Amino acid sequence: MTGDEKDGAAGSSGASSAREQIFGAQEDRILERLASLDPDLMGYVRDFAYDTVYERPGLDLKTKELVACALLTSLGSPTELRTHLRGALRAGATEQEVRETLLLCVPYLGFPRAVAAFAQLQALLDRRLSATEKAPAREG
Repeated sequence: MTGDEKDGAAGSSGASSAREQIFGAQEDRILERLASLDPDLMGYVRDFAYDTVYERPGLDLKTKELVACALLTSLGSPTELRTHLRGALRAGATEQEVRETLLLCVPYLGFPRAVAAFAQLQALLDRRLSATEKAPAREG
């Protein structure tokens, strides 16, 4: 890949970026929160983590997000884990694939980290179910 091709791959080529797919409608809020902590930090997260590393070929976005979930479980980072659990589901991971990823953490990280990760997943799923139940039924 030439430098020009590489630059184009990480930029907006009409397709949704990994960052847009992971964050969804919360992208602006997440970036604003990071910028309020430190503008340079927000730039590093946006430009390096998402627009460079996440845009690399080799793994699909679903796999990258499942790996991120395992890594964030290992770090005990609930806020970031919640973002990437949501991102994994948005990227096409099934609930079962997410659960299996978290279960794989048990022998390496222990039960406390895995239980905390499952609690984050359950809270996310409960919120999704609640939002679905509150949504008006479509007539058709």
